Amino acid sequence: MELRQLEHFLAVAEEQHFTRAARRLNIVQSGLSTSVRTLEEELGVDLFLRSTRRVDLTVAGRVLLPEAQRVLAAVRKAKEAVLAVQGLQRGRLSIGMAQTLSPFVDLPALLSQFHDIYPGIEIRLCQGAAPTLCGKVRDGRLDVAFVPVYGVEPEGVNSRLYVCEPLVVACAPSHSLSGQQNLALADLGGATFVDFQPEWGNRQLVDHAFAEANVDRHVAFEVNDMRTLLDLVSFGLGIALVPERIVQAAGSLSNAPGSVAFARLAPPEICWEMVVVFAGRDEPVSAAAGAFLTLLPPAQRTD
Repeated sequence: MELRQLEHFLAVAEEQHFTRAARRLNIVQSGLSTSVRTLEEELGVDLFLRSTRRVDLTVAGRVLLPEAQRVLAAVRKAKEAVLAVQGLQRGRLSIGMAQTLSPFVDLPALLSQFHDIYPGIEIRLCQGAAPTLCGKVRDGRLDVAFVPVYGVEPEGVNSRLYVCEPLVVACAPSHSLSGQQNLALADLGGATFVDFQPEWGNRQLVDHAFAEANVDRHVAFEVNDMRTLLDLVSFGLGIALVPERIVQAAGSLSNAPGSVAFARLAPPEICWEMVVVFAGRDEPVSAAAGAFLTLLPPAQRTD
């Protein structure tokens, strides 16, 4: 078994398609198919269920997947440890981000700054939900990730609190709540809400706050992205509780022609938190990740 074969297997498993995997690896599809078939013959099992539209992992493939990820991550870390002594002239930086990052960190500008300083470091970026990103950091597929948290710290990774932002009531400018101050959650009990799916951290944070206040609320719209949430709020279809800077940046995050206003809650504030997660005890394992974190602006917290 060769590392190249594991890389080819992993690409097909993640893309669920030989053509897309070959394009990602920049090799011809026939070569990729041969490599995977050779690996299957060496192991004596089929790793994929093949169809004309997609490929799926067999039971054996699902067993091999996490092991292949760990092996390749370990090899990459070993290479980076050696390259670190060369002054970060070569290597890779893999970063994960939640979709709510942009009002708090100008990641494109930050990555551009990093690239100017370390032009030999290849930068990779992916977006996803917090549990998925933390899992990728845990198994070595990501060096650093920015994720919102609620309740408990992510398991199996180290984290640093980076943002603590109060939630405000986002609403249409014409809404009766627009501009109000010191609202109690009971004042919102009769409103129609736009919110995320129940497994999202922001939704869990808000649900917990209303449960603690013993106030029922009606969530009529459940969405999976901030842009849709702000669009629905902008058109007056409901209100939402979101971090304050999200509302301030609504013009760049939403497609809706109208603007988004907000109202403030009475103390104590409901604090929305984002952390930076990485593998390693006190500092990231990757030298590139450590260099990247030194470029981050100071942590942003409310008093």
